[in-house]
Parts: sequence; C-alpha cells; structure tokens
Amino acid sequence: MKSPHEIKASLISQARTRGFDAVGVARPEAVPEAKARLDQFIADGAHGDMVWMATTAERRGSPLTLWPDVRSVIMLGMNYGPDEDPLKILQERSRAAISVYAKGDDYHDLIKSRLKEIARWLVANAGGDVKVFVDTAAVMEKPLAAKAGLGWQGKHTNVVSRDFGSWLFLGAIFTTLDLPVDEAAADNCGSCRACLNACPTAAFPAPYRLDARRCISYLTIEHKGPIPRELRPLMGNRIYGCDDCLAVCPWNKFAEQGREAKLAARDVLRAPTLTELSRLDDAQFRLMFSKTSIKRTGRDRFIRNVLNAIGNSGDVTLAPEAERLLNDASPLVRGAAVWALSRLLPTEKFKTLNRADDDASVQEEWAAAASTVMPAKAGIQ
Repeated sequence: MKSPHEIKASLISQARTRGFDAVGVARPEAVPEAKARLDQFIADGAHGDMVWMATTAERRGSPLTLWPDVRSVIMLGMNYGPDEDPLKILQERSRAAISVYAKGDDYHDLIKSRLKEIARWLVANAGGDVKVFVDTAAVMEKPLAAKAGLGWQGKHTNVVSRDFGSWLFLGAIFTTLDLPVDEAAADNCGSCRACLNACPTAAFPAPYRLDARRCISYLTIEHKGPIPRELRPLMGNRIYGCDDCLAVCPWNKFAEQGREAKLAARDVLRAPTLTELSRLDDAQFRLMFSKTSIKRTGRDRFIRNVLNAIGNSGDVTLAPEAERLLNDASPLVRGAAVWALSRLLPTEKFKTLNRADDDASVQEEWAAAASTVMPAKAGIQ
C-alpha cells in the first residue's frame, strides 16, 4: 500500500494532467482566525445584500463545521492568466470591459468536473471519503489556499502566487485521509499599495479588508438593485466585474497565460460595443452568454450595467440606445436608462423626455436626475 507521501505525489500528478497548476494540502483547523474575520465582515455590513454569506457563516467558518470527518483539505489552483492587458479596454469608452475570468466558459462547471475526476481517482487508489467544492460552497477557499502554500492573501484580499500572480481559480477537495500538509505561504506584499490605490471606488477601507458594497465586482454581479448613484460615475465602462486590483499587482510579472483553452477569452467578449449589448433581449442574452458566468446575473442586471457604462461614455451617439430602454419591461433597466440620459443629454434636451412611469424606483431616478446639473458629456475615468 502506498504511503501518504506517495499518495500525495500521485495526486499532484493527477491534478496537473487535469489542468491544475498549483496543489497543496492544509489541515481543516489551519485557519482558526477565519471565523472571527468573517463574523466582523458581516457585522460591518460589508457583505451588502449577499445574504447567503450571513446565512452560511456558521458552516463557512471552519471546514470541520461543514464536514466533521474531514482530515485533509486539498486546495487546487488553475491559472487563468490573460493574453492581453485587461486594463487597456478601459480607454475605449464606447466598448464594454468584462472581467478576465468571465470571458470564457464558466469556471464553476469546468473546475468542479475536474475536481470530481481527481476525487474519484483518490478514492479508487487510496480509499477514504471525499467532498468537492468550488466557490459557491460554504468554504473559505482563500485562507485555506494560503495555508496550503498556493499563495498568500494580498492586500486586495485575493490570493497572490509567486508563479501566477493574481490569476488563480481555486477549488477544494475535502478528504478523510491524512495527507502530508504543505508549508503556509509567506505574505510578500511588503509596503506595496498598488492594488489599494488602483481601486476606482475605494472599496478597501484598509489593507486586507474589502467593503463589498463599494466593489465593482459586487455591484455589477451580486447587487440586485440600482447601483448607488455616487458610485456610478466611478465605474467607467466596467460592466461585469473588475480586474484593476488584480492587474496592477507587481507579482504578475511572473504570471503566464492560462493553458486551459475553455477558460480563454471568447473573441465576441474581448471588446463588445455598448450598442450591441444594450440591444440584447432575454433570449439573445442567454444565447450570447451561454456557458459563461455572466449568464447567472440575468439580462436585466446586465443591461443595468451596460447603461451605467453608456452614461459614463461621454458618447452622445449612444443616447438613442438609452432612450429606447426607457420603455423596457424592467424597472431596473428603465431607471438606469434615466441616469444614462441625464449624463449624456444637455439639460434642455433631457427635460423634453417623457417621464411617465408608474414604478416608484424609476420615479426616484427622474427626481434625482432633475435635481442635479446634467452635463453634455462625461469624462470620468
């Protein structure tokens, strides 16, 4: 029978043949401080309307609470390094900036299927019981990845790797086997503040702390209602996620382009125009974003984000797209259209628009727009 060290070596080999670039093992009790940090995050309200974080907090606080039989946590990372500078698109204000991770196939599905393959191999060759987790489960993946030696949690709260910079998808396999653990990664951020300074919406109240309520990734993906008005101008043309804090990390100088073809950016999502995206109905949205993470957000929230970018574009030729959406079936979309038009049209032109709407949230947008000075163009980065 193979020793635990031999099992682990074979496991790592199996993981690499299935596309994973980093593998490490931690004990389930390796992050005792995680629960207190999570509890404080929720107590501060920094999770916004991600109510699932509060409802799963007890299970999320420790792997042993989630599964008392777990003895080893196998953390795996898959590199998704981009093939181009993800910040270049921010200068093309009439086009949409989509986060690197969302331009290819949905990583949840891809990674979970690969984890299941490895887990089945582990049971067949070493015995024990297993459970696999990817992102949406109640697992504190990032601190566990740090304890397993995959990298450290940077000041932007994401995992930073010496080998892959800030571009690692994470997955976990819990097992009842006792496997040799890896040495925890040391924090190598030093005095660097590049990620903190790069955040367009000042979502980091302090190093290693994130207020999701100000994070563009949260606002464009998780947040269900209108985006707070004071944050809209700061979001530029970012319509799904944000890569700023990841992209500026100096450790990315060692990063390589991801080798998993299914995670590579689809050409249609590299730099789509705001015009074409604003015209998507529900069926077209589902077709265009089939098998991507973006599909999970739904058409209405997505169009809300597109209208926010239209309002920030400074491109008055996009005003007709926003005006057309004043008649959309979704109040969320209609309200976002009001704001976009208030940013693009001169005051007198804006006043001539039909403001009839029986939804209170849309009426609120009209009132807020009327009370502000409406410039003819927007030049906010």
